[in-house]
Amino acid sequence: MSKQELIELVTQRMQALNPTYFDLIDESHLHEGHAGAKGGASHFRVVIASDQFDDLNTVAKHRLIYQQVTDLMPLPIHALAIEII
Repeated sequence: MSKQELIELVTQRMQALNPTYFDLIDESHLHEGHAGAKGGASHFRVVIASDQFDDLNTVAKHRLIYQQVTDLMPLPIHALAIEII
């Protein structure tokens, strides 16, 4: 799967959370040489807001996000940083 296809797939999956704001940032270049980057594994940052996060603690919010991509980890996604706004 190409990097662009992966970005599109993650973006599509995050739509299940009905985000009011969403951005997916490829931070793979910041992790060159890192063991997790071997074999082309990607590092992304998700910046997201969603009404589905109302009344949830941070751990529950992160679980909802990770549920969307759990089958893509650790390959082709090695790391997913989460920023909830």
